[in-house]
Amino acid sequence: MRVLIMQEVSPAGLAELEGHELVRGSDPSGCDGVVCYLIDRIDEAFLATPGLRGLATVSVGLDHIDLAAAERHRIPIAYTPDVLTEATADLTFALLLGAARRLGQSERYLRAGRWQSWSFDLLLGTDVHGKTLGIIGPGRIGRAVARRADGFSMRVLFAGRDRSELERVLAESDFVVVTVPLSESTRHLIGAAELARMKQGAILVNTSRGPVVDEAALAESLASGHLGGAGLDVFENEPHVHPALLACENALMVPHIASATRETRDGMARLACRGLAQILRGERPPNLANPQVWPVEAESR
Repeated sequence: MRVLIMQEVSPAGLAELEGHELVRGSDPSGCDGVVCYLIDRIDEAFLATPGLRGLATVSVGLDHIDLAAAERHRIPIAYTPDVLTEATADLTFALLLGAARRLGQSERYLRAGRWQSWSFDLLLGTDVHGKTLGIIGPGRIGRAVARRADGFSMRVLFAGRDRSELERVLAESDFVVVTVPLSESTRHLIGAAELARMKQGAILVNTSRGPVVDEAALAESLASGHLGGAGLDVFENEPHVHPALLACENALMVPHIASATRETRDGMARLACRGLAQILRGERPPNLANPQVWPVEAESR
């Protein structure tokens, strides 16, 4: 069968599609399957392509795909849950530590040649051990972050969908980590009011999706000194970063690299492509994002 590869996929992933004709580009016409990434917009017109039997996204996030349209057109979607959990939790905790100890500011200070001598109060940060960590989103990644916090003797609080739970976590935590998926209910979940509820000097870390946090409000809180810092891997309009955030020295920011380890990216590519290969064979993959389209309609396409 013919499979469209929309972005670079590691050889480990492509090996799962051995025997299929692989084409590169963005036009699904004439293709039975598609492999895409978060940066590819998969809309109604794309999913209505005649003959399209299945899609695989090398991501755990699905907000780039019109899931309602996929259901209407009975297109099964393979995705990559679990495989990136540990790498994302590692990066989340790295951002937490880096923001707490002002690593971004410290490196810029050193590279600029400003370090002339040791001093008692140079670039003072804040302790992590023994502090309270609030995790907004008690899913796989949130629980993995909590396991890492245990090694730092942190008190861990979780907030799910309950508003009062969220408000308590924001008010009591020294560090707040956001790990929720993006949906209409979580867009700007953390806005000006929520940031104002956080402790003076608290640190916010976001490794979920950029639009979950109101960037303008976050920049204002950082600039005013209410928040002590932020660690960000994701942004509202990637790859654009809000200019006010770029001006905040106390924001530690990296370019969406939470899953960027060789082992994890290979694992993601293998899982996604293996799932698509199963779909094309008429088999239900274990990593099916929209099980409601399976089995009869998917097999009959």
